[in-house]
Amino acid sequence: MSSRLTVLVCALVVLAPATGCSRQEEGAPCVATPSVTLARDRAAIGSPFKATYKFDVAQNAAIPQDYLVFVHVLDDQGERLWGDDHPPAVPTSKWQPGQKVEYTRTVFVPNYPYIGPAHVRIGLYSPSASQRLPLCGTDVARREYEVAKFQLLPQSENIFLIYKDGWHPAEVSSQDPTNEWQWTKKAATISFRNPKKDSTFYVEFDARIDKFSAPQQVTVRSGDQVIGTFAADSKEPKLVVLPVAPAQLGTGDMAELTLEVNQTFAPGGGDVRDLGIRVFHAFIESK
Repeated sequence: MSSRLTVLVCALVVLAPATGCSRQEEGAPCVATPSVTLARDRAAIGSPFKATYKFDVAQNAAIPQDYLVFVHVLDDQGERLWGDDHPPAVPTSKWQPGQKVEYTRTVFVPNYPYIGPAHVRIGLYSPSASQRLPLCGTDVARREYEVAKFQLLPQSENIFLIYKDGWHPAEVSSQDPTNEWQWTKKAATISFRNPKKDSTFYVEFDARIDKFSAPQQVTVRSGDQVIGTFAADSKEPKLVVLPVAPAQLGTGDMAELTLEVNQTFAPGGGDVRDLGIRVFHAFIESK
C-alpha cells in the first residue's frame, strides 16, 4: 500500500565546490517554498521512483537566469546513492511572483548495495556560477535541506522479469556502470509470474530517430491482445507507462508481454544486428 510524504522545504543543494558556498550572499530573501511528495514511502532497487515537485514562488521573487533542480538521495550515513539533476518544468527565469510550479518525475532506483532508510535533499543551483538560490526555510547544512525520507528495499520485492526471445545481449556504459540497456529485435518478449491483479507496465527507452523518415511504432501485446502502442520518437531516454488489466494477462501462472516495432535497422560499420529500440528499464508493478 502506497503512502504520500509531503514535506515543505526551503533550501538549495548543489554539487559545487566549497568555494562556491563561501560566495553565497547571506540573508538574501528566499525565492520560493518547495515541497516534495513521494508516491510511496517504500521503494525497491530497480523499481520506479516517482516524486512530485512543487515550488510556491515568493511574492517578491525575481530570478534573472535559469537554475537547475538538484535532487540528492543519500543513505542513513549521509553517503550519496544517486541523484536526479534536472531543469524544472518551467524555467526559473520565467517564474512569476506568486506562481505555483508543479511537476512529476519518475526515475528508476539504481542497483546499489544498500538497504535501509534513504533521505532526499533538493535545491536550485547554477552550474556555471556554482551558486545556490535561497529558498524559504530552516537551513540544515550549507543550505542543504532534507525534503523526504523513504525505505529502500531489496530487488527481490519486485516482480522478476525473464528476457526471452528477441533481445540482444545487455550492454553497459563505459562512463557509468549503472547505465545498462538491451536492444530489441523486431519483436522482444519478457516473461513473469502473473500478478492476476491490475498492473502497470513501465518501459524506458530511446530510439535512433535519425535512421527513419517517420518514427518507429511500438506495439505492446499480451498474446493477441494489444496492451498499448507508442511512437519511438525520442533520442533521449523516454518513459512510457501502460495500464494492464488482469484479463489481458490471462489466467496462467506465468504471463508474457511482447514489444513489436514496425521497423528495424542495422547499425552498419560491420555491425549487422537487427535493432529495434534501446530499452533501459522494463518493469511490471502490481497494485
